[in-house]
Amino acid sequence: MPELPEIFNIARQMNKELFSKKIILVDVRQEKCLNMPANDFKSLLNNKIIGPITSRGKWVFVKLEPDAYFLLSLGMGGNVLYHKSGEELPDKYHLKLEFHDDSILTIGFWWFGYCHAVSAYTLETHKMTSKLGLSPIDEKEFNYDSFDSVLQGRRGNIKSFLMNQKYIAGIGNVYIQDILFKAKLHPNRKIPDIAENERRKLFEAIRTNLKEAVELGGLAYEKDLYNRPGRVEDFLVGYRETSPCPECGTEIRKIRTGSTATYICPSCQK
Repeated sequence: MPELPEIFNIARQMNKELFSKKIILVDVRQEKCLNMPANDFKSLLNNKIIGPITSRGKWVFVKLEPDAYFLLSLGMGGNVLYHKSGEELPDKYHLKLEFHDDSILTIGFWWFGYCHAVSAYTLETHKMTSKLGLSPIDEKEFNYDSFDSVLQGRRGNIKSFLMNQKYIAGIGNVYIQDILFKAKLHPNRKIPDIAENERRKLFEAIRTNLKEAVELGGLAYEKDLYNRPGRVEDFLVGYRETSPCPECGTEIRKIRTGSTATYICPSCQK
């Protein structure tokens, strides 16, 4: 499942390839991924000019000039692929956008995903994106004070908080593993019990871990816009059950935290 680093890179690549292009054809092969009937969706996208393309959390925001947005979430995984004129297309996809220069964008989901269209006037009420939290890749928006502010008054465990998209957008069950290890925090640690120095360490772990993943192009088993894999292959504790902790040598354990699994060093993470 793609998380912030993968989506950030895809959005950046889409902006490079698609900005200012005109959509001339919309081919919907799976209407279930839309937020409206296929004909309405096509009408909203057809003949629009692509504006700036950005991301927040696990969503891509495509501005459609002058007054609409195309919103994309890969859900549990999928491919967004760019094809130059004449290049072979994948056998299966759920949505295809053709542009005035004969280039094509195909989108396919492995399990489920979302291709939504909204007017610029209703973007702020779009249920799945309007309440997304802080973007930890944005240095102006995500600073220690803003991070500490959203922690105030929370009483649950730290893992659940970090994965709640309305507080911090983009962290999932992959990157959370080494973030918590770097911060030396147990996933079930209650937020009120985390001291300020530990909060600062967690803040830095979030920033550095995600920034490094972005620079490496995301996870090795996820693909970018050009069908190339990322270069994040190794984890400190994530998915390394029974291996020795890289800092103290204690055997890494896999535990259940709610409905998800977490990999921890029982000695380092308290």
